[in-house]
This record gives sequence, C-alpha cells and structure tokens, in this order.
Amino acid sequence: MNEALTKIHYAKPSITDLEVHYAADAAAHGWGEQCYAYIARFETAFAEFTGAAHAIATSSATGALHMGMAALGIGPGDEVILADTNWIASVAPIVHLGATPVFVDILSDSWCLDPQQVERAITPKTKAILAVHLYGNLCDMDRLERLAHKHELLLIEDAAEALGSRWQGHHTGTLGRFGAFSFHGTKTITTGEGGMFVTNDDALYENVLTLSNHGRARGEKRQFWASKVGFKYKMSNIEAAIGCAQLERVDELLARRREIFLAYKERLADIPDLAMNPEPPGTVNGFWMPTVVFPPRMGDMRRRLLDAFRQRRIDGRVFFHPLSGLDMFPSRPENHNSWDIPSRAVNLPCYHDLNMADIDRVATVVREQCRAASGS
Repeated sequence: MNEALTKIHYAKPSITDLEVHYAADAAAHGWGEQCYAYIARFETAFAEFTGAAHAIATSSATGALHMGMAALGIGPGDEVILADTNWIASVAPIVHLGATPVFVDILSDSWCLDPQQVERAITPKTKAILAVHLYGNLCDMDRLERLAHKHELLLIEDAAEALGSRWQGHHTGTLGRFGAFSFHGTKTITTGEGGMFVTNDDALYENVLTLSNHGRARGEKRQFWASKVGFKYKMSNIEAAIGCAQLERVDELLARRREIFLAYKERLADIPDLAMNPEPPGTVNGFWMPTVVFPPRMGDMRRRLLDAFRQRRIDGRVFFHPLSGLDMFPSRPENHNSWDIPSRAVNLPCYHDLNMADIDRVATVVREQCRAASGS
C-alpha cells in the first residue's frame, strides 16, 4: 500500500464556519424558551425546499418511517411491498410494527422497485407500497401511484438517499402519503444523525406530531398528559442548527454532487456496457452516491476493484445486498436483479471536497481494472 497517497474517503460532510457558528449559538443560547428554535426553523425551511406542506425533524429517517407507518395504522396482519435491494433501515420499521415485508425485484436500469413485480405481489393483506429511491435514483412514481390507487393501497416514499431528486417537477418525498429523509453524516446535507418526515396530509401531520412527542397532542393544556403511547425520535436543537446552515448551502451542495457524478461519467464513458446512475427524461437525480455496475463478462469486478482501491488508499462501498439474503428473512433468489447486480456493482467516492485530481485517481483505477478484466 502506498502510504504517501492521501486517502480518498467514500463520503464525508462539508462543514463550514456557518455550521460551526449556528451550532455554537444553539449550544450557548438554545435552552429554555429557545430549546426548539432551530428545530422549528429547520422544519419550516425544509418544507419550503421540498414543497411539502409539513415537516417534522427526527433523529433518523428510520424514525420518520416508523412514526409515519404507525400513524397510518400499519401493523400485524398487514403486508408492505418494497424492493429486495435496500438498506435494512427501510424494512426495520415494518418489522417493528408487526407487519410483514414482501420483497420484490428491482429494475435493471434504475435499481429501484419494479412496478410489474409489485402488482404481482399484491394480496388481500397488502396495506402499503414503500418506494425507496436508491442512491438518488427514482422509483417510477407514476406507475406506483396508479397501482396504489387501483388497489387502494398506501404509497410511502423512503427518500433518505434522494435529497434534490425530482420526479416530473415534484421533489421526492412529496408524492406519496409521506416521505422520509436522512441527514446521516454520509448524506448530501447532514446533521450528524437525523432525519425528516414530510407530508401534504394535514391529519397525518397532526397524528405524527403527537406521536413524535410521546403521544402529547399539540395544544394539550394539561402538563405531561399523553393521549396515546408515542415515540421519542426528536432531533436535538444543536443538530437542527447544523441542518439550518446546511440547508442554506443546499444548492451549492447539490450542484457539487452533480459535478462529481458528471466528471466520473465523462472519464468512464468509453468503457463498454458500464452502467451508472440514470436520469430519465422528466427527472432530476440528486446523485447522492455515484455507482458503477459492471457487465457480467468482467467477472468478479467488485472484489478486484475494492482490492485495487485499498492498494491506492481509496474507499469504496459495496452495493446493498438483497434483504432476502439476510438471515432474518426468507430467501427470495427469484428476485434475479436484486441478487445479481450487487455482486458486480461498487459505489464510488463522492463528497463536496473531492477534487478533480481525486476523481482522476479513482477513475484511473476503475479503467485499469476494466482493461485487465477485458484482457486488453
């Protein structure tokens, strides 16, 4: 390993003096009557950015999904359809609520939920469809909305990885009954840990708002009086202060993600049959995580590329494993794309301060490995 090379991480946040200033202000003054000031400010600004009517800051996207699903009455006896290729955070709330996850295959181009497979999986027990927008790529929301309407199902969006992605002019998270976002340290904007629940449904908002405060309804005059058993998924005021600063910079942060993705795409454009994140007409991809999918003829490229990255002090990430390949769920090997694509795909480094020399270094290793696999 060449220790002289500066390490290229796969992800890290962009923190400026603005974030530090807001966090310090929250730490110094965000107490007593001001203990929720930055939270309220962050929620208002995020709702405005996405075009949602309501937003509730949470400790994670998982918490946002959990509360939203609970408020919609998802529970024992219900089935929720979602893509087999996802991070476990998407399915965990379904399991926690006692419902049954039903894993279906992904499309080969978007790596997101296959609407045709969704329709085949619908049963009398189906309660909801969970559309997870993977790596910034978008689910086919028009087809999923038609299926949800036809079968009277709930359509929910996991937009944890899709900040800035838009479907036919609408921001992700605003097309279903509710959406969930993540502000983990790897995401385009971060609060360290954290998430956001968004919805255009007034009644659902009030329900989740009550659940988010241990079941204490807004406007309740009796101190410490809960009307139901709720949750504790609140974001802290200091985290929200960082989020406010990040959101003020969101256009800059999203533009840089796009610039990095396009730089990779240009440098890898002549590799035959190499697939990367798509951006179909009528959509905008937030390009959270640039991803390469190698053709089957190149063999075990995932292992070889990650080994080569390690030798050059470059971090890479594996594509999400199929959830049905985990020990706690029934195996679904018939979900061909979900089992096949992860074995030949790698997430490339992408963060705000990644420079063009870094991108060149990453792309050079990818090209070298592709040439070796092709025997040229």
